[in-house]
Amino acid sequence: MADTTNQTTIIGADTHIKGEMSFDNTAKLLGTFEGQISAKGELQVAEGAKCKASVEASRVSVDGMVEGNIVARERVALNANAAMKGDLTAAKLVVAEGAVFVGHCKVGPDAAKGASAGGMQTAEAKPTATKGEPARS
Repeated sequence: MADTTNQTTIIGADTHIKGEMSFDNTAKLLGTFEGQISAKGELQVAEGAKCKASVEASRVSVDGMVEGNIVARERVALNANAAMKGDLTAAKLVVAEGAVFVGHCKVGPDAAKGASAGGMQTAEAKPTATKGEPARS
């Protein structure tokens, strides 16, 4: 029986997919994907790849373009060539110099609990008073 613990699915550079994708291990996107991704493992978006999707995974590594929300239970890495537009929720976040990120992020050990890529859950901000000023609402 083949060992599937280190299996990587590669989606080729000339491939364009629309729909839903799910996987247990690792998927490396070289082409274009549009839709929704739900993964137990890691999503790798390679340089030149385009991902217009809501993404939920354990780990996400971006070298290409992502447009959509990401929820990562463990870690998100926006590498030097990454371009991301959307909201990001992750336990850990690494942003390399040169990466472009437009959106909101929520990072920390409890950040991904209860969140989904379809819509980030955010706490309502409460007005606070600074010294000498009344609280604003």
